[in-house]
Amino acid sequence: MPYTLLSVALLAFYVAWNLGANDVANAMGTSVGSKAVTLKQALIIAGVLEFTGAVLFGHEVTETLATKIANPALFAATPQIFVVGMVTVLISCGVWLQIATSRGLPVSSSHAVVGAIAGFSWVALGVDAIDWSSIKLITIGWILTPLISGAIAALFYSQIKHWILDQPNQVVQLQEWIPWLSTLLLGVFGVIVLPSLTEPLTNFVIEQVGFTIPAYDIPLLTGAIAAVGLTIISWRQLGDKATTGQREESTQSPMPNPVERLFGRFQLLSACFVAFAHGSNDVGNAIAPLAAIVYINRTGSVPTDGITIPIWIVILGGAGIVGGLAVWGKKVIATIGENIIALQPSSGFCAELATATTILIASRLGLPVSTSHALVGGVVGIGLVQNIKSIKFQTLKGIAAAWLITIPVSAVLSAAIFSIARILFL
Repeated sequence: MPYTLLSVALLAFYVAWNLGANDVANAMGTSVGSKAVTLKQALIIAGVLEFTGAVLFGHEVTETLATKIANPALFAATPQIFVVGMVTVLISCGVWLQIATSRGLPVSSSHAVVGAIAGFSWVALGVDAIDWSSIKLITIGWILTPLISGAIAALFYSQIKHWILDQPNQVVQLQEWIPWLSTLLLGVFGVIVLPSLTEPLTNFVIEQVGFTIPAYDIPLLTGAIAAVGLTIISWRQLGDKATTGQREESTQSPMPNPVERLFGRFQLLSACFVAFAHGSNDVGNAIAPLAAIVYINRTGSVPTDGITIPIWIVILGGAGIVGGLAVWGKKVIATIGENIIALQPSSGFCAELATATTILIASRLGLPVSTSHALVGGVVGIGLVQNIKSIKFQTLKGIAAAWLITIPVSAVLSAAIFSIARILFL
């Protein structure tokens, strides 16, 4: 078993590596494409935040996936089949993510996991073992996610374009809009990130101080303070940038538009939120099978309820995401940031905000959605507002094809690998 665990750990690292290379474009693709940050800066920022999110808050999602990823009751009498199945899930997902990344195509790691589970479950226990309702929901989500995100992004960008970018005095208009933009930014992303960040403080106040407070009071207070602080800082920066720009323009050459510079700051902040949230949530796709196998090795039974995730597993997943991001991440970043439409910080900010809003709406409706789908839809929505001719539809055809075949390809890979493994090892 020690050699088996080592092999599975390496496989989990491989999946995390490919996940980081592909999915990190969800956080940084539009920021790099709009020139809000350089590629090197994006890799460093995303690396730190992805790793931090994975290590601090990756346990809960991993625990859920490790116990709900397949129906554990069906494997209670044959844990060895469950172990082999989890190994085939890792191999299938890793291979498909690597293929997609090598071609610069953003795909859903969650969908790859579902497809791989369906593939090995079908071979192991028959067609009835597949949760077809989940497949149906994912299909609905695949259709609705880019449409909803595109509509929201188009709405956001059209308003910013009308009230700020198309006005004769953009700086004055932006000064009036900064409080609303700050509240919108921190409101949407705060709902995603702040409850997890402030949970330890909330628990301390309740358990140690003995003061009972509603769970969302501290996140709301933190978000309100942050929104006021961001507004004041942004007003000051906008005034400084405008003054400096006028002085430089009169003596040398015009500086970048101060309005776009400020939107670049907002966009970078939203990208940081996305990277942190991605590390917290998607690391489970890579390490949940490893966590389940470690549990089986320790107890001899298939996990059916909550399990404790060893910290080394979470660190392994976080390190894999960062490694893949640093070495292979630039291809998918280039696809989203540069090869669909040309982005400015204002349009990139709207795409990220629309993505986060879509994810929140889908979560409330119980729809399993892909951040990749939402972000691409948001970018296309902005392209429709700007000029439909600016959209590179050839790139979109490749992305859509990759979306469509993710589940069947990962299912076929998993079924084939499991069939061979069952003959050799079971």
